[in-house]
Amino acid sequence: MAAGASYTIVEYFGGGDGYRCGYCKREDGSFSHGMWSHTMTVQDYQDLIDRGWRRSGKYVYKPIMNQTCCPQYTIRCQSLNFQPSKTHKKILKKMSKFLAKGEMPTGPCDGEPMDSACDEEEDGGVRETLVACRSEVSASVEGPLSKERETAGGVASKTTAAETPEKCGSCEPTTERTETATTTPGPGPATRAPRPGLGADPARPPCRKAKDVRRERRLQKDQQTREANGQPPSPQASRGSQAKTLEELITESLPVDATHKLEVRLVRSSPPGSQFKATFQESYQVYKRYQMAIHHDPPEKPSESQFRRFLCDSPLEAESTPDMPDCGYGSFHQQYWLDGRIIAVGVIDILPTCVSSVYLYYDPSFSSLSLGSYSALREIAFTRQLHQQSPQLRFYYLGFYIHSCPKMRYKGQYRPSALLCPETFVWVPIERCLPILDQRRYSRFNVDPAAGDVGALRELGRLRVLYCRTVMPFAAYARKRKGPCDEKDVQEYGELVGQACAERMLLFRA
Repeated sequence: MAAGASYTIVEYFGGGDGYRCGYCKREDGSFSHGMWSHTMTVQDYQDLIDRGWRRSGKYVYKPIMNQTCCPQYTIRCQSLNFQPSKTHKKILKKMSKFLAKGEMPTGPCDGEPMDSACDEEEDGGVRETLVACRSEVSASVEGPLSKERETAGGVASKTTAAETPEKCGSCEPTTERTETATTTPGPGPATRAPRPGLGADPARPPCRKAKDVRRERRLQKDQQTREANGQPPSPQASRGSQAKTLEELITESLPVDATHKLEVRLVRSSPPGSQFKATFQESYQVYKRYQMAIHHDPPEKPSESQFRRFLCDSPLEAESTPDMPDCGYGSFHQQYWLDGRIIAVGVIDILPTCVSSVYLYYDPSFSSLSLGSYSALREIAFTRQLHQQSPQLRFYYLGFYIHSCPKMRYKGQYRPSALLCPETFVWVPIERCLPILDQRRYSRFNVDPAAGDVGALRELGRLRVLYCRTVMPFAAYARKRKGPCDEKDVQEYGELVGQACAERMLLFRA
């Protein structure tokens, strides 16, 4: 490829037959479209995940929502407005207690880690396709690319590309039972169904927790004492009853004089940086232990090559722009170091408007620390930190939300969050989506029946193709191609990626 050129090059596979679902374990219940990405710009991937796509290694896939047994809805959290719940605060306190006193909590951990929602890469059929694709196409894109475009007279002219500006057991759905209050026969007093009222009296102040009232009284008393003695008001008094921020809670969970020391290091995984290479073996051993203990993989399955392909290889290019964060865009590993050794690794992508969580694996010895939920809180805080450097970066993507799988519903606990409408690709608050998903597995969330996909493919001829080392619009390719017509497959690909990506990305045709 010409120096300085930045392209997304993909090979589209189509839908195909059903395969084993990683959630409900149905043998042929999962359906998805897929494509192998040889290289991809971060903006193209940002636009793709905003249309329901997601990557696993270099394989990029999109569930066929109205066919698959466990529909997977893209979910994102508005990190700037995130407020930790009571459960989240307990997790941070649990970590603080462990670090300060060395006491390992007992009992089950809270929630599952940020597992990748993709099990296709582990299925034999897809794996064979990817291996064949890699050996076949990689040689075809070596060397400089040229670009062919339509002229006013309909004759194609050719220029070089550089000259052209451009995360389960059984997941059966649970049925919630609603009970109504009725008159109870028996010797005791009868209980009657409550009558519907008008709700809380708007003229009266809202109810408050007793501990908040006591705290406010203590602060007022302290303030009066300080004023009588001529002292300045305390910082707590000026804050009033304002809740602590996520950053404050995380800082409190990392005591200075602690028994254990926890630090988080960000290392670039693709292309691999020096720190990533130096810690690769240690990180891989944590992954292997995690897969064997948590997912019950046999020892030979989590191989080093599988680890590289699944969590280290990435099609995303390391890009530099004036408005990006200091660490840049691309694929990274966030390593959690405890007393000089890795105990957990969060695999993330940093994109123009979000941090996208890919996977989390950890040392099973520390499973009681709820590292899945703890790492999600740290990643939300990291997103907010990056926002200070890059204002457009404000969302935290948690992958897929699978309502039909109870173990995957924990992702909806990070509020405020929204789900992606699978038909119009607009974001809808999760509070509006959950009642719909309680009734049916697949649903369109956009309530406007006239709304459509504003990014839909409208001009197939403008879709870009890489054919015989030459970049050309599909209209030119259609005249040059040899062999059977593939317009149906190209049309399907274009409809799935949308007009904007279809005009930027290069669809490889043999």
